[in-house]
Amino acid sequence: MPDLETDYLIVGAGAVGLAFADTLLAESDADMIIVDRHGKPGGHWNDAYAFVTLHQPSAYYGVNSVPLGSGEKDRFGPNEGLYELAPGPEVSAYFDRVMRQHLLASGRVRYLPMCEHKGAGRVVSLLSDATQKVRVRRKIVDATYFGTTAPSTHTPRFAIAPGARLVAPNALPDLWKRTDAQARRFVLLGAGKTAMDAAIWLLSSGAPPDAIQWVMPRDSWLLNRRKTQPGLDFFEETIGGQLKLLQAFAAAQDLTDLFARLEADEIMLRIDRTIEPTMFHYATMSPREVDILRAITQVIRMGRVLSVEPRQMLLEHGVVPVAPDTLFIDCTASAVDRRPTIPIFQDGLITPQMARMPQPAFSAALIAFIEAHYPDDAAKNALCAPIALPDTFAQYPAAQLGNMMNQFAWSQDRKVRAWIRESRLDGFGKVIAAVTPADAARTAILAQFGPASMGAVANIRDRLLPGTAMRGGVNAPES
Repeated sequence: MPDLETDYLIVGAGAVGLAFADTLLAESDADMIIVDRHGKPGGHWNDAYAFVTLHQPSAYYGVNSVPLGSGEKDRFGPNEGLYELAPGPEVSAYFDRVMRQHLLASGRVRYLPMCEHKGAGRVVSLLSDATQKVRVRRKIVDATYFGTTAPSTHTPRFAIAPGARLVAPNALPDLWKRTDAQARRFVLLGAGKTAMDAAIWLLSSGAPPDAIQWVMPRDSWLLNRRKTQPGLDFFEETIGGQLKLLQAFAAAQDLTDLFARLEADEIMLRIDRTIEPTMFHYATMSPREVDILRAITQVIRMGRVLSVEPRQMLLEHGVVPVAPDTLFIDCTASAVDRRPTIPIFQDGLITPQMARMPQPAFSAALIAFIEAHYPDDAAKNALCAPIALPDTFAQYPAAQLGNMMNQFAWSQDRKVRAWIRESRLDGFGKVIAAVTPADAARTAILAQFGPASMGAVANIRDRLLPGTAMRGGVNAPES
């Protein structure tokens, strides 16, 4: 195969790689090659279960230049009254359209599917083992750093005894095709968003709550989706909710007090109000979804699963019997590898990471804008510090501090500030800019952000995250 040459070699055609490519296309004259192991763009969405949806509004996802969804609110179901959540098939079709009709149509993007980057610009076809050398004039962009995975590509870390029936969530809509006995009882393995999705699907498809056992090694704090809505009609809940969040961070005496305040303000939710959760992955649910999940009462908190057998499962802290017709549903895959953060901009390499939690597409697009407009890696890294993905609720204050420090840096830079205000993926800049001085109530909310932000940073540094040094100030959101 002939060698190739390009300005940027982007490894990964998922949301991060495509969002980066889209903004770089708009902000520069660069040539790009995108390489990915999948046969279609979209990354892990190609492997997702059929009933998956975004868990935050479609307005915040995808690439900056191409809207996702219709911008309407759902009129029925557990997300009723809130802005639409694109289902997995819609997201996959969207990324395919972005690639074909936007990126490739530009003439400055080439796409190498079913290929793997082996390092140093060496690309190998997964179908023929043929190797191409790509000479990269500027930088390689590693859009795969966090290794996003889906349940269908996950290898369980527990033993599966002969005769035990185990499936990934992908198999649930096709259970009617099975030739063996239909399952009448179900065990959900895992406590994250995948297990929640599977639980809601089972219940909405007719499974009785008492037919479901849920192995939940850790309970999770959940973000209330009502507090993450775009548009002026949700200003008080979304922008007002952000103010209450900052005020909670400013006033909390410790982590338990912090989450009690966030729950009282309906920013955070939990499934079982008698259990203090220890996990926090930014999973976002509507209050109605949480109510649905509360119908499952057979919740098993005995640690992680070690093995599944036809009539029992072995957990870290005991053995639990199961009925012989039980179907185990493996929801234990970790969506991302929580690798340590590294500088985003290095010599010849860009490693997109979270610059605003929890928005990977916005972060990747912003990183591309900064790459296109700033002279050296030091200046770029100063504008875009990576934020570590939290696993436990104790790590949430560090993520919030990272968000605030980056937001302050952006607010001080005219070019970045203007780009964010116009960015489709930001969601809030236009809403805040639309508030006029005549709107006294909303103007009063915005006026409180400065003091609340300063108080939040100080309290995170001094009380919630001992030893954290403040790298600057924070500012009110741009209006």
